[in-house]
Formats: sequence, structure tokens, C-alpha cells
Amino acid sequence: MAGFGSLPRYCDSLYHYQKRETREVRVGRVGIGGTNPIRVQSMLTSDTRDTEACITETLGLVSAGCEIVRITAQTRRYAENLELIKAGLLARGCDVPIVADIHFKPDAAMEAARWVEKVRINPGNFVDKKKFEIREYTDNQYAEELGRIEEQFVPLVQLCQERGVAMRIGTNHGSLSDRIMNRYGDTPLGMVESALEFARIARSLDYHQFVFSMKASNPKVMIEAYRLLVARLRELGSDWNYPLHLGVTEAGDGEDGRIKSAIGMGSLLADGIGDTVRVSLTEDAVHEIPVARALVDKVAMPLSEGANGQVRVSEPAAAFDPFSFTRRSSARISVQGVWVGGGETIRVAVTPAQWEEVKDRTKQLGDFQPEIVWADGVEVDPLDDSAVAALNAREEVCLVAVSDSCAIDVVRAYRLLAARVAKRHPILLKDGLGEPSQGFLPGLLRAATHLGSLLCDGIGDAVLVRNEGTAEGALKLAYNILQGAGVRIFKTDYVACPSCGRTLFNLQSTTQKIRAATGHLKGVRIAVMGCIVNGPGEMADADFGYVGGAPGKINLYVGKAAVKFNIPEEEAVERLIDLIREHGRWFEPKPEPVGV
Repeated sequence: MAGFGSLPRYCDSLYHYQKRETREVRVGRVGIGGTNPIRVQSMLTSDTRDTEACITETLGLVSAGCEIVRITAQTRRYAENLELIKAGLLARGCDVPIVADIHFKPDAAMEAARWVEKVRINPGNFVDKKKFEIREYTDNQYAEELGRIEEQFVPLVQLCQERGVAMRIGTNHGSLSDRIMNRYGDTPLGMVESALEFARIARSLDYHQFVFSMKASNPKVMIEAYRLLVARLRELGSDWNYPLHLGVTEAGDGEDGRIKSAIGMGSLLADGIGDTVRVSLTEDAVHEIPVARALVDKVAMPLSEGANGQVRVSEPAAAFDPFSFTRRSSARISVQGVWVGGGETIRVAVTPAQWEEVKDRTKQLGDFQPEIVWADGVEVDPLDDSAVAALNAREEVCLVAVSDSCAIDVVRAYRLLAARVAKRHPILLKDGLGEPSQGFLPGLLRAATHLGSLLCDGIGDAVLVRNEGTAEGALKLAYNILQGAGVRIFKTDYVACPSCGRTLFNLQSTTQKIRAATGHLKGVRIAVMGCIVNGPGEMADADFGYVGGAPGKINLYVGKAAVKFNIPEEEAVERLIDLIREHGRWFEPKPEPVGV
């Protein structure tokens, strides 16, 4: 199996683009998978009980290019109002498919399926009541719980069959059931098996109008889970060719949220995986659409479909394990007095022109420091056998990059370089191979897709961003991509869910307030969650959590354990700071330098 060695395959080739073939799933008038284009969707932030607000927000999303709209239905009472929302949209001439988002409440799913075109269920909490209990499950106990799930899930499948309603079986990394956690752990494998349990029940009833998703806030976990799912579906047989919905959950806001989304979704799209996408930003939902559209239409479109696209390459065994993150090993060398490779921190490089732009004001750059000037470094076209052989014959260890003249796209070129050059040579990653600048958002997403996906594969010892308007912008983007990929943490990391109808406080303003108070805490991971659904489970591996518990009331978490309850919202940020201080993670911010 070319390119994979003995590993299972999640795509046909690591070195040539091919879209994964799937069956078509109909969501109202919109087809997902099959020969359809990749679909863009989003989720309402309005209260589901507010019919007019939901209709107005939906119309705005559709006008912006949204093709499928999701609405939360946290109880049966909320789900009942989907009838009025759907009727109001149709009365205004809008037949966009509506997806009901269900957590915890099978009766809400049954009601919602009467009115919408698709129902999303989370296998981790559709029936299971997650208590974070540590217990041993015997095979009989495990089977008993599966029987209880089937008893609750079968009526929903049958109703969806009768009405022609589609379904998303959407696993989230942080909300796996205790049963799954006991047997598989909090792992991508557990995410996959959680979804397959429900898929097997659906298939036993000859119901196939469903899609899968494997969402996580950590792009590495998300990428590994989707790859593992696809490999598992391939092993199960050709009739397990269900479409996939892609998303990095709780990506956050601003540049960080866009970078995380591009790393996770862009990486998979570039390998031909994904049939519908949702970018989850802690912003008004309408701002998600241009980001998703840019990923689908431009950033994730491989050069292999362009003029140079049909270049065929030899397919050596992969230099990385696509299902488990391990950084590519190399020798440790000194480059301009900076240690590179051999497990050292991944470095940030600049071009000579960029260095000239910032060399006299490096103190003003703060954390965004240039570490290497990439001028006359070793560059190799991995398609050139003689050049690769000459490099491998050199006794001297050197930092090496792909030459701009390489005729395949940057991700596949670096995969090939990593597989063909001797392991002792560390690798410098470029955000592109001489492509023209595309503007701020496309350029940001392209750089995050290219660099982030390779970093998540464990490839790269230094990075170089060239397609930014300023040197300072390039440095900032490079560091933020390293942070988003989880390979170099230089600032506070935030996991912030997007607003939806379940949210119990203003997520945007609260997130900004928490950032202002804690943004100097390098290496601390803080989750800001609008409700209990996106609370202890969804924030997965955060150090501290700020979670809506009731209107105007906040619960605070350490890890997945709730430690403070029903704190008035106006006091909650200060109480969060106190909690961080109690656990020895707080330090006072340094004063701003004067006269620099």
C-alpha cells in the first residue's frame, strides 16, 4: 500500500490528491457527499424559543452563503418551536435545511425530527449520563448499556426513516461516555468506536442517511480521529462510505480561531477528506461563513488539480504515523547560534528582507522574535533523485527546505522530503513555494493549513512565513500557528465555544474580559464554555474552566472537576483569577517597557 507501509490507509495516497468517494446523503434539498461540492454550514446563536430572532439570523446566514443551518434543541419544549421557525422560513421563501442539535434528551430528538431535515446526536451523551466515574465494565455490563442505547435510539432512527430525515452521528473528544472511556480511554480510537456503536444500530435497520463527525478542540486529536475513522470505514467495507462533517470545536475567536480551524479542517480537506464543514468561532455566526468558504474554495484546493497537478511521484513509506503524533527525529545542530532539530523547540525563521525590516526594533516585538535568517540555506526538490542523493551523501548535517521550483504542492512536497532525505537532517517548513500573496484571510488560512498540517504530522524543526505584508505580521502568524498546532506554547491558550441558543452569558464579551485578565499566563489553558453541554466534557484537557451553570451564574472548574458553583457573573472573572492563584499558576503581568 504505497506511502503507508504496514499502516492502514486513510486516503489513497499521501503524495497525490484524490477526493474520498462517499455515498450521497440528502438533507432536504441539499446533497452531502457523492458528487456534490463541499457544503458550508453554521449554527444559530439565538434562543430557539425566539422564533423571529431565529428566522432573522437564519436569513442572514443564508445570505452570507450558508447552505445548512443548525439550531439547538436542548429540551422537548425548545424542539417544539422548530415547527414555527421552519414554517416562518418557508413563508419568507427560504427552504434552507435545518439541523436540530441534540444533547442528553432523546425525547427532544424525537420532537425535532418531526420538523427538521436533519438531527445531530452526540453518542457520548444521547443516552449516557457522563459522571466521570472510574469503574470496570464487564462484557455483560457493557452489553447491557449498549442494549439501553438501542432501546432509546431505534425509535429515532425509525422516525427519521419514515420522514426522510438525515442524521449526524457527531462524536466530541471531551464528551465520551464513561463506558467508552473505561474501554478505550479519552482517545481518537474511543471517539471512533463511540460513533460506530450508533452507526451499527442504524445500519441494522437499513438506515443509511447519516454522516459522521469527530470534533475536538485540539487539532492534532481531531486530525487523528478523522483519519482513524476513515481507515476503519475502509476496513469495514465499501458500503461504509458515509460522508464526513468537519469541524474543530471551540476553536475560539480572532486569528487564533481561524488558525486552529485551518490546521484541523485544511489538513483533512487537502487529503480529500470532508464533505461539509462548520467553522466554530466565538463570534457572530455570520463571520464563520467567509472563513469556511475560503477553506473550501481556495486554501484547501491542492495544486494537484492545477497546471502542475498530474505530476506523479514515487511513493515511499510515510515518514510519520498519521494516527499518533510523534515528532520526526533528527540531529541537533547550531544554526546562527540557535539550536535546531533533535527535539529542540521549533524555531521561527525570517527572510533577509524581513530581518532588515525588524532588526532595529526586536525589543518591540515581544514574544514574536525572529530566531534564524533563512538566506543561503540548503534547498532541495524532493522530486530530483540526484539532488536528494547528493544531500544524503553529505556528512555534514544541515537544515533543509523544499525548493520553490518543486512542481507539487507544499504539503505533499514536504512529506516527500521527510520520507526521502536522511533522518539526521532537520527540516525548515515554508508556508508556500513561491505562490503569490492572496490577501490577509486566504493567506492566513493557507499558511495555517500548510504549516499546521505538517507540524501535526510531526514534520518540521523550523518554520518560515513569507506571504504576509509585513515582517512583524509574518512573525506573529508563524508563532500563532505553532501555538495552534500545539507544538510551541508561548502564550495563554483559550478554548472558547461558539455561541448558540444554549449559551447562558455573552460569550464574546466574557471571552475578551478573561483574555484581558489572563493573557500573560503562558502555558495555562483556559476554557470558556457557555453552558454545561460545552462544559466539563467538551473542554477536555483545559487547566481551568469558566462554564455557564444557570442564567447569570457561573461554575468554575479545575480540569474536568467543578469546584465553584453558582458564582454571580459579575464576580466570576475575579474568582477565576483566585482559583488560578490557589493552584500556583498565577503570576503578575510584567510592566510594559518604558521608552522603547
